[in-house]
Amino acid sequence: MSDLSIEHSRGRVLVAGHKGMVGAALVRRLERDGTEVVTLGRDDVDLTSQAATFAKVKQLKPDSVIVAAAKVGGIYANSSQPAPFIYDNLVIAANLIEGAHRADVNRLVFLGSSCIYPRDAPQPIREEHLLTGPLEPTNEWYAIAKIAGIKLAQAYRRSHGRNYVSVMPTNLYGPGDNYHPQNSHVPAALIRRFHEAKVRQDSRSTVWGTGRPMREFLHVDDLADGTIFVLDHHSDEMPLNIGTGHDITIAEFARAVAAVVGFTGDLEFDSSRPDGAPRKLLDVSRLAGLGWTARIPLKVGLADAYSDFVRNHADLTGAPA
Repeated sequence: MSDLSIEHSRGRVLVAGHKGMVGAALVRRLERDGTEVVTLGRDDVDLTSQAATFAKVKQLKPDSVIVAAAKVGGIYANSSQPAPFIYDNLVIAANLIEGAHRADVNRLVFLGSSCIYPRDAPQPIREEHLLTGPLEPTNEWYAIAKIAGIKLAQAYRRSHGRNYVSVMPTNLYGPGDNYHPQNSHVPAALIRRFHEAKVRQDSRSTVWGTGRPMREFLHVDDLADGTIFVLDHHSDEMPLNIGTGHDITIAEFARAVAAVVGFTGDLEFDSSRPDGAPRKLLDVSRLAGLGWTARIPLKVGLADAYSDFVRNHADLTGAPA
């Protein structure tokens, strides 16, 4: 349904989750345009507390809201912490969307995830494939919570006439990523692992899984740019994919990361570790038809991500930058 006109000025934009990789990129992008930005994160309020979240959103008086706040992590984190991944993300989405409505905010963008789609969805994955099959078991808890957020945005359009939309980012990387040795996503995990191996002068390093799954990777600054484009130009209850439209195997990606980091040893693939979905490529034709495409090449983006790691995170590994 696209019955709601956009007719919208960003005004004062609230970015929820501004200290995360995505939220920080959104703040950078908005401030570059001179947009007035207000922020809300776990340091400001417990976003799982309904009353506190409602009060804080009302106090900040935003004209637009972008929901980037979430509990995130890779396959291991999702598999080992099912209750926090479904509960925290359900409650955060519900509190921020209802809080925006109660504060009479008419424009909201909810950030979902490509893991919302069925494990065996046709490739590339179109937006209408949502809820057409079983989810990938290794991240279903997070995925179900994100699907609920998408449906909340749709419901508030239908029930209250709110101009609330959802975007589905593909796999992300870039400055500000989480480099935890077990809870990080693939790009950050490989950057850290290969950096440590390089510093130790190891002859080999391990990559989890077989290396055969296909994945699409989007620089977080491209995501931020695409999200702001959607905020300015899009109004529809159908979620909108944001990605590059191109994918590579995990093995190819690992070699690209190793080259950027400068690790020249052998890569060994641990097939005892889960692969996740065999392929996950988004169809980005709807967003391209609106006039937006990703701009940052993978090698350039990886160099940017590694530079950020060396500047801000390499000390966490106990190795010199």
